[in-house]
Order: sequence, then structure tokens, then C-alpha cells
Amino acid sequence: MKKVLFIDRDGTLVLEPPLDYQLDSLEKLEYYPKVFQYMAKIANELDYELVMVTNQDGLGTNSFPEDTFWPAQNKIIDAFEKEGVNFSAIYIDKTFPHENAETRKPRTGLLTQYFSEDYDLENSFVLGDRITDMELAKNLGAKGVYLSEDPELGADEIESSKQEIFDCIALTSTDWKTIYEFLKLQDRVEEITRNTNETKIYIKLNLDGSGENNINTGLSFFDHMLDQIGRHGAMDLTVKVDGDLEVDEHHTIEDTMIALGELFNKALGNKLGIERYGFCLPMDDCLAQVVVDFGGRNWLEWDAEFKREKIGDMPTEMFFHLFKSFTDGAKCNLNIKAEGTNEHHKIEGIFKAFAKAMKMAVKRDSNKMFLPSTKGML
Repeated sequence: MKKVLFIDRDGTLVLEPPLDYQLDSLEKLEYYPKVFQYMAKIANELDYELVMVTNQDGLGTNSFPEDTFWPAQNKIIDAFEKEGVNFSAIYIDKTFPHENAETRKPRTGLLTQYFSEDYDLENSFVLGDRITDMELAKNLGAKGVYLSEDPELGADEIESSKQEIFDCIALTSTDWKTIYEFLKLQDRVEEITRNTNETKIYIKLNLDGSGENNINTGLSFFDHMLDQIGRHGAMDLTVKVDGDLEVDEHHTIEDTMIALGELFNKALGNKLGIERYGFCLPMDDCLAQVVVDFGGRNWLEWDAEFKREKIGDMPTEMFFHLFKSFTDGAKCNLNIKAEGTNEHHKIEGIFKAFAKAMKMAVKRDSNKMFLPSTKGML
């Protein structure tokens, strides 16, 4: 399925003439700052089909003759093509707002061909400077990138509530560099459901979150440890587990960590631009060290001993096993070591160090979107 960038013209690719909002001469033509540099990067580096969608009020009437429109339009298209930016389609609505035409943004009459199995509208974007562009995103089932200089621009034409429209906006920025980086480094969000005769598990993970967690495994201490991963790893983590705790804790802990590992592997995707490696930290009497390699091979080295049978409601014999389960699911290498006297501090230190190692390893650099491997695969 193809993803699309539906891109407005005036106020987005070129600056909109401030007095009459009508680009009807070459003298009025001025390109948006940094648009060529970053549209070229988007066209060459990202997997989006580029589609121009523009309202040109009354084009072809006495108020806006066609022969005053096309010189600037043709120059715009030619300038972008010379930079390697090619639009697969250009849609121009010529109606006035009062005509309420189905072809005029924010309506989708010009874009019906994209409502098909060939297109992934959910992961597509509308880029524009008017709130009607953002309503178009809503009507398409896509998301919006709002180049808002004036939030009231187009507000008299919207048909939905502003809240509904704002809920579809993924980014507000007038900086094309920011837009490019956002599109290139979109949040890596994945979810998984894993049901067996022993456990029913749902996990949602955002590797690029802010540490917002909602965790309930039925084991309070396990919840506390998983919370460390989200908070100290700056990841949003939702974990819901219904396990056979009447038997014991084993299946709940094991299956949760297998699923979480699989989810990390899925969310990392092609791994382009990631740091790949990542931490040690002190916690009072304890020194915890966790080193990770998302290299595609599962392995666990474990050097931590616990003298208590349980910490909270969690068996200490499961600590090794849960990290082994994670490496199996995530296809990563973990090397874990902890020294200290307080058992609680040791395992909490390990989880915090684990979270920091994850944060370090999954970090991406938009200027270095290559695979961190001499083998050419991870």
C-alpha cells in the first residue's frame, strides 16, 4: 500500500500573496523558505507519493483568468522537477467557497481514487497552511502537518468541529527542516496481542514517547519494574496481562517479556539510523550494568545473584528468565551485571539501566539513516 503526501500549494510550497491571496503573476511568486532543500530530501529519501492539491478560487473567471495562473504554476512545477521533486498528480479546484462543491478542499471529491486498497491513508499526511487542509486530512482518514501562520485562515469554511480537526494534526510547524525530520523519524508505535491457554497479553509501545505508562500484569512488583522501562527509557508503554497466577508467576512474567521483546523488534523496523548499542548506573549500594546490542542475534550474559526468594510478589529466580525471554523476542544481545547488598536496589537498578540502554540503542539520527552494520543487515 502506498503512502501519500497531499500537499497544498499556496502558503505551503510558495508564499501566499498577503493582500489578495491570489498568485496571478510571476512578480508575486516567492517560494517558501527551505522548501526546495527539504522537499528534495523527502522525494529522494522517503517512500511517499507526492500529490499537489490546491483551491484556486474562481480560476477561469474574470476575477482570475487562466492566462494569469499558468505562468506561475508552470514555473513552480518546473522548479521542483529540477530539484528532483515530481508530483504524481496535481488537483486544482476552480470553484468559489459559496458553491459548496464536492471537489473543493476540505471535501474529497477530487481524491476519490485514493480511497482504495492501493493506498495507506491512515499513514498518509496532508500538508497545508489552512485549517481546511487539516479538515481534509480528517476527511481522508489521514493526519495533518499544519504550516500555520494564521490559525483563523480558512476557519469560515470548515464543516467539522475544531477539536475534531485538531485531533488529526500530527505536527504544527512552519519550518521545512522540522517537517522533513518529522516525516523521516515518525514515532515508532506498535502493538501486539498474544493469547495462549496460560496468558492473555496486550502491549502497546511507542519507542519515541515521553514515559507515559499504563501497566497491569497482576504482579505489583513486576508492574513497578516495567514502569522503569517506560519512564527511564522515555517510551510510552501499555501492558495488560491476564495470566494464570493461581498456578504461579512464571507464565505471566515469561510471556510478557517474550511479547515485549517481539514488540521492540517490530517497532525498530529496518533499524536504519539507530545507535544499535547502549548503560550503567548506581543506586545507593548497587552498581548495575546493562549493555545491549540490537544486532539480530539473541544472547544473554547474566552476572547477578539474589539471596531472597522473592522481592515483593516476584520470585527472584525469574529475573534471569525474564531477560532471557526478552532477548529471544527482540533478537538482541544483553550483558547484565549487578553488584550490591540490597536486593531491591539491585533489581531496580538493573531495570533502570536496562531502560537507559534501550533509550540509547534505539535513538536515531536523521542525518545518518544508514544501517549500523558492516554486514549490511541486522
